[in-house]
Amino acid sequence: MTEELVFYTNPMSRGRIARWMLEEIGQPYRTELLTFGDGMKAPEYLRLNPMGKVPAIRHGDTVVTECAAICAYLAETFPEKGLAPEPEERAAYYRWMFFAAGPLESAVTMKALGFEIPAERLRMAGCGSFGDVMNTLEKAVSGSTYLAGERFTAADVYVGSHIGWGLAFGSIEKRQAFIDYFGRISERPAGKRAKALDDEAGERMQAA
Repeated sequence: MTEELVFYTNPMSRGRIARWMLEEIGQPYRTELLTFGDGMKAPEYLRLNPMGKVPAIRHGDTVVTECAAICAYLAETFPEKGLAPEPEERAAYYRWMFFAAGPLESAVTMKALGFEIPAERLRMAGCGSFGDVMNTLEKAVSGSTYLAGERFTAADVYVGSHIGWGLAFGSIEKRQAFIDYFGRISERPAGKRAKALDDEAGERMQAA
């Protein structure tokens, strides 16, 4: 495919997840750095993402927002990279991708904001308790080498990014299973390239 691939991000955002995925697929892309506030709320960007948040990608005329969707879209659009699930991997792949986008993201955010769901209302929240989410995540990363089996996929980029961020900043419990899993995926060359690119971009934005 020859359509231009454009990446809208800020290096201090969830855009780091999408950057890793872009580096995994190895296709040329152009990066547009946006500032929080004015940059993300500018009319031209709101036409792409009415939420006024990053990341987003534009692939030709196609716009994709939300990190999990970006990872899945890129994996399926460039199947030759082997990051989309095989038929026998689909159940685990989609299960854990959506678990991270839903219960994990919600539970971690609420905990970071100091909000604790009252015990009698846990059934009202899709994420349940923070402990239930951590226990479920631990099982997800302990059952096989990677989330969908014995092969690295886009689900590992997405869920693994949440785990790596959480371990670094204390929003996810430092359980040995999480440390071991992130250790297995964090040495990937694409992940290292993505980190270096975002670190450099962050320095440029701070110096500007």
